[in-house]
Amino acid sequence: MRIRDLREDSDLTQEEVARYLNIRQNTYSQYENGQRQLPLDCLIALAKFYKTSTDYILGVTDKR
Repeated sequence: MRIRDLREDSDLTQEEVARYLNIRQNTYSQYENGQRQLPLDCLIALAKFYKTSTDYILGVTDKR
């Protein structure tokens, strides 16, 4: 998944993205590190937030 790259490219902190998703920062950190699977609702919310596709976030395509 590319959520770390998207977050860093947008100059955001984990805390800011976690707040947007209404989750705790350490939970979001686990998503970024692959320690926890990203729920579908968070995946969709992040795709909308970053104005990209879920396929891009999941690494299915390189087309942003």
